[in-house]
Amino acid sequence: MIHGAIDDAGRCKHWHSLVDVVANKCATCREWFACSLCHAELTDHDFGPMPRDEQAVMCGACGTQMDYATYTAAYKCVRCGHTFNTGCALHADEYFFPS
Repeated sequence: MIHGAIDDAGRCKHWHSLVDVVANKCATCREWFACSLCHAELTDHDFGPMPRDEQAVMCGACGTQMDYATYTAAYKCVRCGHTFNTGCALHADEYFFPS
């Protein structure tokens, strides 16, 4: 389940273009969220960044989980091929420990 999602592909009210289908896992609560803004609205704690070598990204289109390297290798799902928003790289330090 992707918290904050408003459609079946995991898009939310904050980010909802055709390529905004990535969910991120919070290290604190271990739950999946459509974005850090959704997390802030739905929880009482800060979004905990995940280690880059753990399965912390999920394709909202098919549910495939990936680590950071797999996610950023092509910015598309390795299983279903759905394209991801490359602009999300600007927020990587919110979701993952800095490398």
